[in-house]
Amino acid sequence: MTVVRAAVVQAAPVAFDLDGTLEKAQRFLDDAAASGARLVVFPEAFVTCYPRGVTFGATIGSRTPEGRELFRRYWESSIDVPGPVTQRLGTMARERSVYLVIGVIERSAGTLYCTVLFFDPAGELMGKHRKVMPTAAERLVWGFGDGSTLPVFETAIGRLGAVICWENYMPLLRMAMYQKGIQLYCAPTADARDTWIASMRHIACEGRCFVLSANQFARRRDYPEDYPIEGMHDPDAVLCRGGSLIVSPLGEVLAGPAFDGETVLVADLDLREIIRGKYDFDVVGHYARPDIFRLVVDESPKPAVVFTGGTVPEPEAKDMPRVELVEAARATSQS
Repeated sequence: MTVVRAAVVQAAPVAFDLDGTLEKAQRFLDDAAASGARLVVFPEAFVTCYPRGVTFGATIGSRTPEGRELFRRYWESSIDVPGPVTQRLGTMARERSVYLVIGVIERSAGTLYCTVLFFDPAGELMGKHRKVMPTAAERLVWGFGDGSTLPVFETAIGRLGAVICWENYMPLLRMAMYQKGIQLYCAPTADARDTWIASMRHIACEGRCFVLSANQFARRRDYPEDYPIEGMHDPDAVLCRGGSLIVSPLGEVLAGPAFDGETVLVADLDLREIIRGKYDFDVVGHYARPDIFRLVVDESPKPAVVFTGGTVPEPEAKDMPRVELVEAARATSQS
């Protein structure tokens, strides 16, 4: 497939309301699929919100009970990966025969991660990318991803991957994506500054790839009435103005940037433009100097706890409950 129709969704979720957000995602997915899009990209933290403007009751040396309760509420509206919500998102992708890339807040035990999920047109969860570096106060409520979730997927519409928000300002992370041959570079974000547009055009030129940046257009009314953001009482006040866009491998803006409200941007992407662009610039090929500069990427998982020691023979372990497995392993290691 040489020409791919792609769509970028610019919209806000129904903050802290998981079912309401999924229903809204479905409506926008319908609009995108009706345009003929094969790939649909949603913003960062779309399921179920980017907690813009709140402090979670934190100052250096103290946290408030109200802030802890808000974190619990945020955790409750976040999702397990995989889990019931990923199954529902997969069904949405399958019923519309699209590749779906969507930002979610993933929970793992007591930690939240800013994550992007990838679904194929059969509804299968292909994988995920966890944001490796939350920005500034995001670090208060989001954990750090590691190198084990930096995928670029080989698909029928091209090599697909995602880099989240200010991760795009990390040159080494971009280089890792370029080395993996990314063609459809998804950039879900929460940044609505004019400088973001310049960055997306730069990355498209640098990587000779299509860049699809999806941001939220959010008003105060998209958050609950008791959402504790100071100085924002007008329900029509704009908290995030969007700025979503689609850019070609030579930096040409194909759609957007959009600042006027919620919308779906659509563009036809001719993948042959990637090779035409690499004729004179391939940052990990003929324009690289590995004799001078080289990047090493550690893609191994980094769990906080690693168990080593004894093992249980397979016949004994086959149907053994988890507690008995642990006890058997401990006994083996001590013998």
